[in-house]
Amino acid sequence: MATEVPIQTKAQFRYSLVLDYNHQEAQKPKSHLDISKGETLPLSSFDMGGITGSVLLFLFSLISLTDDQHAFTIVASDPEGDPMTFVLSGPNAGYFRVVENTGAVYVRRPLDRESTDRMDFEVTVSDPYNSANPRTITILIGDANDNKPLFDSPSYDKSVPENTAVGTSLFKVTAHDDDFGAARVVKYSIDEVTPNAGASLFTINEINGEVKLNGPLNYTGLSTYYQLKIAATDGGGECYGPFVTHKSFTFSFISVVDVADLDPVFTGTPYIGKVNENSPLGHSVFQVTARDQDIQVNDRMIYSIESSTPDGLFQIAGDTGIISVKSEIDREVTGDIATLTVKATEANPNIHGVQASVTTNVQINIIDKNDNTPKFYKCDDIADKLNCVEQTHFTGEILEHSLGSVPINMMVNDSDQMPQTRLSLGGTNKDVFSVEPQLAMSESIVQILVKEPQKLDFEKIQQMVVEVIAVDGKDDTKKATATVTITIKDINDNSPEFPKDTYMLNVTEHSPDGTVIATITADDPDTMDEGNITYRLLPESILMFFDVEPKTGQVYVKNGELLDREARSLFSVTLQARDTGGKPGSTVLEITVTDINDQAPVMNRDSYLEFVKEGSNFELKIEATDADDPSTVNSEILFSIEPSKYSNNFTIDPNTGVLRNKGELDREALDPKMNGRVELNVTATDKGTPPLSTTVPVIINIEDVNDNKPHFENSSYTFSVKEGEKGAHVGSVYAEDLDQTIDFNRISFSIIDGSFGSFIIRSFADERGFRGDITVDPDIELDYESARKQYKLRVLATDLEQEEAEVMVDVSVLDVNDERPEFKPSGPVTVKENTTITEVVGSFEGIDKDGNHSLVYKLESMKCRCNGSLTPCSNFILDPTGKVRLNLEKTLDYEQCDQVIIEAQVEDEFTEKGENNSATTGILVINIEDINDNAPEFIYSDAVFVVVSESASKGTSVAGVTATDRDSAINRQIEFKVTKVQFVNTDNVTSDMRTPFEAVTTQQKDIYVGIIQTTEPLNLELKGKYLVTVTATDSGGLSTSTKLDIFSIDESFKITLEFTRSEAEVIKDKDEITRALTMATKTSVEIVSIKSGTSRASEITIVMAYFVYPNGTALTDSQVTIMLSDLEYHPILAQLGLKNIGPPPVVEVQTDPVKFVLMGMVGGLVIVLAVLTTSLLVHSQKLTSHYSYGRKLKAAKAMNSASMVTSDNQKSGPVVPGTNKYTMEGANPVLNLNYDTAMVLGLDWGELRCGQSQHMIEEEEEDNGPPEYIEPLGAALAQRGKKKTTGNADMSLSNPAFDTTDL
Repeated sequence: MATEVPIQTKAQFRYSLVLDYNHQEAQKPKSHLDISKGETLPLSSFDMGGITGSVLLFLFSLISLTDDQHAFTIVASDPEGDPMTFVLSGPNAGYFRVVENTGAVYVRRPLDRESTDRMDFEVTVSDPYNSANPRTITILIGDANDNKPLFDSPSYDKSVPENTAVGTSLFKVTAHDDDFGAARVVKYSIDEVTPNAGASLFTINEINGEVKLNGPLNYTGLSTYYQLKIAATDGGGECYGPFVTHKSFTFSFISVVDVADLDPVFTGTPYIGKVNENSPLGHSVFQVTARDQDIQVNDRMIYSIESSTPDGLFQIAGDTGIISVKSEIDREVTGDIATLTVKATEANPNIHGVQASVTTNVQINIIDKNDNTPKFYKCDDIADKLNCVEQTHFTGEILEHSLGSVPINMMVNDSDQMPQTRLSLGGTNKDVFSVEPQLAMSESIVQILVKEPQKLDFEKIQQMVVEVIAVDGKDDTKKATATVTITIKDINDNSPEFPKDTYMLNVTEHSPDGTVIATITADDPDTMDEGNITYRLLPESILMFFDVEPKTGQVYVKNGELLDREARSLFSVTLQARDTGGKPGSTVLEITVTDINDQAPVMNRDSYLEFVKEGSNFELKIEATDADDPSTVNSEILFSIEPSKYSNNFTIDPNTGVLRNKGELDREALDPKMNGRVELNVTATDKGTPPLSTTVPVIINIEDVNDNKPHFENSSYTFSVKEGEKGAHVGSVYAEDLDQTIDFNRISFSIIDGSFGSFIIRSFADERGFRGDITVDPDIELDYESARKQYKLRVLATDLEQEEAEVMVDVSVLDVNDERPEFKPSGPVTVKENTTITEVVGSFEGIDKDGNHSLVYKLESMKCRCNGSLTPCSNFILDPTGKVRLNLEKTLDYEQCDQVIIEAQVEDEFTEKGENNSATTGILVINIEDINDNAPEFIYSDAVFVVVSESASKGTSVAGVTATDRDSAINRQIEFKVTKVQFVNTDNVTSDMRTPFEAVTTQQKDIYVGIIQTTEPLNLELKGKYLVTVTATDSGGLSTSTKLDIFSIDESFKITLEFTRSEAEVIKDKDEITRALTMATKTSVEIVSIKSGTSRASEITIVMAYFVYPNGTALTDSQVTIMLSDLEYHPILAQLGLKNIGPPPVVEVQTDPVKFVLMGMVGGLVIVLAVLTTSLLVHSQKLTSHYSYGRKLKAAKAMNSASMVTSDNQKSGPVVPGTNKYTMEGANPVLNLNYDTAMVLGLDWGELRCGQSQHMIEEEEEDNGPPEYIEPLGAALAQRGKKKTTGNADMSLSNPAFDTTDL
């Protein structure tokens, strides 16, 4: 066995992961390995069985490892010494590369702890003959101090009043650092204050960033503003070696605010205004004005009315000071003058914390108008006019047919000076009355007088209404009307009257006292008699039989015992009524007494007793009489049987009273306890109301006869008995005779056939009937091996009168238990993974040929099929009954094991001799059914996705993702969806946007492919990259998301390639051409068009393509030319037909300078010379911008010569002679980064790179000197030839590559 030894250096960490494949020493595998503790990894396998556990690696600062730099080594051994092959797999395997024959693992892509701090992938080792199971490796990524603090807000501006107290907290700055541990701790400080005189006025808490005022402010004496430069510094930490700290800055602009300290003042005082009474609400009356004496503050004024006399008439606008009418103004109520106290208040508090204010008085004169009309008042006391209230409705009362005035307490008044009011009556009843006075001066009392008393008749009209009309004598349009309701009071001038002269009434004899016979009332139109009429019966002698309620007229029975129809059947009575004035009225009552049923029937006998044998007919006549009048139904009699237990067995004629049996009389049908006695109750009922009845008992004794045979309890009997037992009890038969007397129901048993002398039977009395016990003859021993194993006995049951019954009894001779049990075949069962059911999931079923057995089941073995091989397991429990249940301590996982095979043995506990177990074991196969418990997993791809002008239209595919699901069948079906889209511009600013992409799902075998295509034309003016979040969801709703970078590449980076082959040949070899271009440039090549060109010499094809790095950087024409000039790739590309790179050379016609000389102008000649010079320079540059493929080859050859030359002017790398100096014209507009073809460009521009100096972090705008390679071609070629070392951490932010000039 080997152990893991961590190899640690100052700059970075390395690990060797040793996996021992020693099949000669099987050990239990570990599920987790901590390399930091020096633990070993024991494996349980046979013949390269594979890795079965998982490995945990702590890779601190692994982010410093770049492309093809060593991370750790996987070591395995093979006892046979065969060569081994190492393979990495899983979603995160794309971050690493393993050397297949050595196990050395290299980092392919940068690792960023801020994105993920843990990675899992699987490693598989195999030799040419065996394949090992994969083992999971878990990598924990440590932190490096590679992030600087970032302020949560770009600025912190604040306005502070000059009177702010010292020590007041002004604001709080916050910043965060994405690093871990001490490196993420941020401290704050104030680096600079402008002007410098304010440096001591502010302090900051270095822990929480709270800024406080440390000295007093003065708007006039000191500065009116201050600018604070605030720094945030992290706690520092190692960054792949050196200890570094990072610092960021933000600015705060503090403005000092002036405060108010003077009171306001009114202008234009004193204030006097006027207003007409009855002016409309809101009418402007007057305006007051106040101003703030603090001119610079110039606070807004708020106006209010503090008090007014009278109150509530006026209101003031708080912002303008305009006084307006608030409520109705009546001069007669308010008076001639109103006085207001108006207050002006500053809107904001002054330095003393209060709102300064000032008050002044405003006088408003009220102008009178003639606006009053006559009004009516009700005065309960005419002398007390202060208690009079305005009223328009008055009431009064007067007796019918009377004269005089109607008291209504009315007064009329006109508030105008010297009023003259004319009074008159109106309404339908105005002719019955008159009004006084007809002309009133000022306040006057109004009277209504009766003019026609004969029209005041209560029986015809109870109420009259008149209108009193008051008209202003000076203005007929001003008038008032009051309604007077006069109630006419009634007097007694009518007698009571009954509706009928005679009433015919009936009453039942012997009615209870108080029985109401009828209610009769009289009517009187006089109101005072309503409800006040009294009643009495005449003559006085009738009061011993009947009486009447004096108030209600209700006639009732006074003594019901005296009402006997047989004695007197008719009474004639006078009913008298009197009103309150004693006026009488009367009517006659004829009362007839009716008969009732008061005699019950009488039975002729007190009881009846009869005897009858069962099976015979029974008949008996019941007789009764009734003393009621024979001519009425009261004397008619009906007979009936009262319900009882046996009443339904008999019937009676209701009219004659003859009692008969309904069916055959059977004594055995009766309860034996009754001894044949039946008791009935017969009732005689008359037809009167209510009916009266009498009951008589009838007893019938039913005598027994022998009419039943013995009857066996069962139709047949089956018994068994073991062989060899003399006198053994076989079984019992039961029989019963339903006759109820001992003379007829005693039974004896006998065996009349089938015994062959082997059995005897004895009779015994039993709880119900009799029992016959069958036993083996004491002298006989049954033998199972003889010819008789079955006996059919005929058993006879006989009563004392030889009535008999027969039954068959089957007797089986039993063998002893000596047979082995066997298993019945059982089919496979299915159980879902992860289930926790407690019910039975399957069972074993055994059989035993012995009649008496007890089977128990025992587990022989249990094996699980995991990855195609069977291993012992304990996922299920076998009960002794053969039932198989789930072992809840284990979890069924279809992805680990998909089948369980259980082998069991069955035993017979009742075996008397021989083996008690089965000869062969039973097998139960349990298939584990997959459920959806795994989310989809994306498959890593290093493809680069770009959007160019040719693919920006709607419906164009721009990217793709692939994913798998460990589940099976429908559970592994995946659907892709674009759930979020963001855009990162060239300033590294991220913004959300609507979704211009959609995902189309396809399937290739077990892998699902999501094609990302546009749903609308893309805006090519956007520069940067799209962050597209794609979610993969399986059929059960489990989902996983990944984020794609889709770079927007400008059309200016489109490269033209010229091939000397036909269009069809280029299209055929497109994939091979793409691979060759990718190998030469280390980029992702996006070919957007292939079309035929024009050439006189030969056929050519023009290919348009983009060359893009994984970080979105695109190559220019010149950069592609340099890279394709490499001698390693040139022959391959030449063989594929590549002839030229870039557009054909443009030849410009040179300008003839002679025509400018002919103009004869000196100034024109100067201009012509300048134009010629410029034209020649431009023409020269354009010619040199077209690189022929041969010249690039010459440049490459020159590179070999240049590499041998050294110069003090060179900082590093060879320089090609004759080239121009470096310029920034060719810098990439997307990301201005150094690009080393030996490493993967995946850095985020927003992050700080380790290796960047502190000076560069703080002063990014400063120039840090010339680039490392003065000549860009030399830089590019030198980078391609540079050796990869583990200590190379150069990650500068400048970009001197990808630009060169003509050789």
